[in-house]
Amino acid sequence: MLNKAILMGRLTRDPELRHTQSNMAVCSFRLAIGRDLKGPNGERQTDFIDCVAWGKQAEFVVQWFTKGMMAIVVGRVQSRQWQDQNGNNRTAIEVNCDEVTFGETKKARDANRQDVSGMPQDIGYAAVKPPESDFHELPKDDWDVPF
Repeated sequence: MLNKAILMGRLTRDPELRHTQSNMAVCSFRLAIGRDLKGPNGERQTDFIDCVAWGKQAEFVVQWFTKGMMAIVVGRVQSRQWQDQNGNNRTAIEVNCDEVTFGETKKARDANRQDVSGMPQDIGYAAVKPPESDFHELPKDDWDVPF
């Protein structure tokens, strides 16, 4: 069986750190991920995916990630079931993170913050412009191999 998820999106809020009864760190956060296709009215659609990191990975996420930052998550999709206070059966689907890495450079992140300053903070993914690339085409002379 194969269960592997690779996601790239922006955190919708600051990650939350908790500890289990055995003192294991667990971090919850949500990614906003824009869809390629636009909706029927031409608006961009966004999916919101819940993610959970454990142990050292959880501590890393809480220390280095904040609301609005681009993150790349590699993990597996899991579901869990429970009963709420009213006795209703509930199901949550989330990505259990094996890896969480930065999805943009600090320079691009700072540029995005300046671009969206003055905008309401709760408008989500669609307000954040994609980072500009730091890469550029090499001149043709650099394509020559020296041997």
